[in-house]
Amino acid sequence: MFRGFLMMAAFFGFTGVALGAFAAHGLKGRLSAEYLAIFQTGVLYQLVHALALFGVALLAMHMPGRLVNWAGYSFAAGIVLFSGSLYLLTLSSIGKLGIITPFGGLCFLFGWSILGVLAWRVGSA
Repeated sequence: MFRGFLMMAAFFGFTGVALGAFAAHGLKGRLSAEYLAIFQTGVLYQLVHALALFGVALLAMHMPGRLVNWAGYSFAAGIVLFSGSLYLLTLSSIGKLGIITPFGGLCFLFGWSILGVLAWRVGSA
């Protein structure tokens, strides 16, 4: 899974930078300050978790296993659900899309907690 997580990290990192630039230059005059801040929150969380996926890719190379895979899939799902719902919410103005966002946040929390369990197991071995 090293290659898969590394590819996801590269994809989400690339698109995060591109979306951040799009927000700064293409959306500045088109979105309200509140919606622009929401969009930028999506970009921030996407970039942070793209780096987390990079870390998971390194872990997958050195310590392959179910826990590492679950952490990576959780981070990827979190990016799609959390950041994706914020992007769609701001670009479409459909407020009901905000219902999806907390599920992405839960995916992020799940991924980080799995890494915590993995760290606990490595430390006790």
